[in-house]
Amino acid sequence: MTNQAAERFKIYKNVFDEFTLQTLFKLSSEDHFDELLSPIMIGKEANIFLAETKDHSYVIVKIYRLASCNFNKMYSYIRSDPRFMSLKNRKRLVIFRWVQREYRNLLLARERLNVPTPIAFSNNVLVMESIGDDRPAPQLKDQTPKDIKGFASNILKQVEDLAELGLVHGDLSEFNILNQNEKPYFIDFSQGTSTQDPNAEEYLKRDLENLARFFRKHKFELDANAHFEKIWKQIKRGRH
Repeated sequence: MTNQAAERFKIYKNVFDEFTLQTLFKLSSEDHFDELLSPIMIGKEANIFLAETKDHSYVIVKIYRLASCNFNKMYSYIRSDPRFMSLKNRKRLVIFRWVQREYRNLLLARERLNVPTPIAFSNNVLVMESIGDDRPAPQLKDQTPKDIKGFASNILKQVEDLAELGLVHGDLSEFNILNQNEKPYFIDFSQGTSTQDPNAEEYLKRDLENLARFFRKHKFELDANAHFEKIWKQIKRGRH
């Protein structure tokens, strides 16, 4: 790492390993962001930061922690995805492909859905659009929609649209949906998998059950089984 990079990111030396610092500097030097600002989430496997660009706009920088990622769990999810069937079970390679998959999923999903636009990725770091006005949009768990029924209908339409694009989110819940001005945005597509994946049926059913559980707490009944049957039939038709 150059002296300039070391100076710029030295405050993160106790947070990230040298390899990650080099990756951050590479993305910064390519003008994808200028500097990291406040952390939005510090997790066991990934840290998510708000970052500022040179034109004073904001982006999200998602950094997977190489030392603490559960790469065995990652590998169990990604190895059945037809897009990554040749992936070898090597820790860093699995993590790097995990990031690449999230980037590809976002790129595809944005054709029809409300999602952050992916900007760049390198190794264990993903840069994407920040959803929000002056600050990042709240998660659905923290901002209950005023029109619960309309919000739920919008989400279900996006689940259907995603299936038509050939994807299942795989980790959909109130934690991975933002409420931006009463409009749902899907985030965290790292577990998003092809509808050709043999586990896609299980993932779709789980997504819909999670949604039904959340909306039930807010006095709105969402029939997870009926919506699953409808979307799964649509997926099966697309396979033939």
